Amino acid sequence: MVDLLSHHLYTSPQVYLRELLQNAVDAITARRQSDPDAPAVVAIDPPETTGDGTLRVRDGGIGLSEPEVHELLATIGRSSKRDELGMARHEFLGQFGIGLLSCFLVADEVRVLTRSARGGPTVEWTGRSDGRYRVTPAAHERPEPGTTVTLRPRPGMEQWLTGAMVADLAVRYADALPVEISIGGRRVNSGALPWQHRHPSPAARAAALREYAERVFGFAPFDVIDLAVPEAGLTGLAFVLPMAANPAARSGHRVYLRRMLLSDSVDKLLPEWAFFVRCVVDTGELRPTAGREALYEDDLLADTREALGAQVRDWLVRLAVTAPDRLQRFLSVHHLGVKALALHDVEMLRVVDRWWPMETAAGPMTLAEFRRRHPVVRYTATADEFRELAAVAGAQNFGLVNGGYAYDIEIMRRLPLLDPAITVRRLEPAELTTYFEPPDPALEARLRPFLRLAADTLHTLGCDVAPRSFDPPSLPALYVLSRAAAQAEEMRSARSAANELWAGVLGAVDATGAGERPQLILNLRNPVVRRVAEAADPSLAALGVQALYGQALLSGHHPLRPQDSALLNHSFLGLLEWAMAAGGTR
Repeated sequence: MVDLLSHHLYTSPQVYLRELLQNAVDAITARRQSDPDAPAVVAIDPPETTGDGTLRVRDGGIGLSEPEVHELLATIGRSSKRDELGMARHEFLGQFGIGLLSCFLVADEVRVLTRSARGGPTVEWTGRSDGRYRVTPAAHERPEPGTTVTLRPRPGMEQWLTGAMVADLAVRYADALPVEISIGGRRVNSGALPWQHRHPSPAARAAALREYAERVFGFAPFDVIDLAVPEAGLTGLAFVLPMAANPAARSGHRVYLRRMLLSDSVDKLLPEWAFFVRCVVDTGELRPTAGREALYEDDLLADTREALGAQVRDWLVRLAVTAPDRLQRFLSVHHLGVKALALHDVEMLRVVDRWWPMETAAGPMTLAEFRRRHPVVRYTATADEFRELAAVAGAQNFGLVNGGYAYDIEIMRRLPLLDPAITVRRLEPAELTTYFEPPDPALEARLRPFLRLAADTLHTLGCDVAPRSFDPPSLPALYVLSRAAAQAEEMRSARSAANELWAGVLGAVDATGAGERPQLILNLRNPVVRRVAEAADPSLAALGVQALYGQALLSGHHPLRPQDSALLNHSFLGLLEWAMAAGGTR
């Protein structure tokens, strides 16, 4: 059991000092309940001080009598007996009564010299990593109640007990403890958490916290948020990252348990959307796991997570009201987290609607500004679809939003929560074509032979041809695929790949969409289209139609079927051959 707990409960040998300090502080706390003037000092003597290669940790705490030594040190997990001795769990850092076992990570032998404040002689307990132990009267009496723990390092583990290492670990774990931690007679801890220090002004406090964040997290924060959850006995700070963070990466937070550092890589303290902050908190009510390196997932932690998320969200709302310029800078870096929060928080939805610029066919603008210009919020489902249609939509003053970015479609669909009169709809490409001008009757009559040729050329590809005039004139053709046509094409592809039975089933399902076909809209304002339409050679005109079809597919990022790729190759080689032949006759 000693081997199991000491080598598998903890992830690193360094926790041995944390556990020793924790036991010492608990002992001091217990003694000061009945003797407020008892010394509140934990003295550490590294091998450089002891001179015999051992490490000693001394405290003036409550100490143990011989029966208590047998109960607490010789039997694992006797926490009920610990409570009977006046060391109720809620009052102390320790939770499981097995912290001393962590010493066997670095030592094969642990010696405890202790004298009880309730009276009795000094007792010596010696335990070994193989499970053997002995309890004997001490050779020398301690002058005062308290406990001294002596470790002799196991071969190969000496580096964990050196003065420099012990000082680093003591500062890391115990800097905020309300008792004095001294090494070689020199105090090494400040005795306060960063938000508990007094400062002459708010500016001085901000500068001190900025310096703290740089030292602990490696960045100067964009802002600092004070945190408090009374139900969890929690206070602390949230530091807002000044740079973009990976939403998929778990944020590691520094968590103290009654001012003893639990870990600086605790996750799940905040909601997933709040990946843009790093926290430092102290809690008296949240429970640690057995290894004391993480928080136990229970209802209190879930409620605390929700409360902390609400405080981060309130900071964002205040920023929108009091400092919109700073909010814009914040959103330019951390918009993903804010948009994720807007998916289930109406106030954050309002912030995104008012302050975050979306990509539209008329350039970047907020959704609130977009609605002032366009009565309906229409969006594309993908960035490729937006890129294909943005220039055309902008030229026709047709309102269109790119829905291809993370969370944007979900946010737009939630806009009616702000105002039920808001209409949000995914773009049906055919809607855009209603803004195009059809040819006048005379021009249509003149184009009729060419349109018949174009329709015959693309018939086997399942595409219709329609002549229209639209801006910008630089765009020769637009491939328009309605959702019904896309679904019908997918169904036809599935039917062609299925066996006879499933082909019949799919054919019955597809019956309603069988007449839906994509369209190639030829822009009559484009000079290339006009030259193709006026070509005297029908074979050259057919090659031109094929080239326009292929160019429209490529510019719209539409998937190419084998027959589309074959047509592209054929039109390219045909036009190249025609150009070479025409050049050779000159």
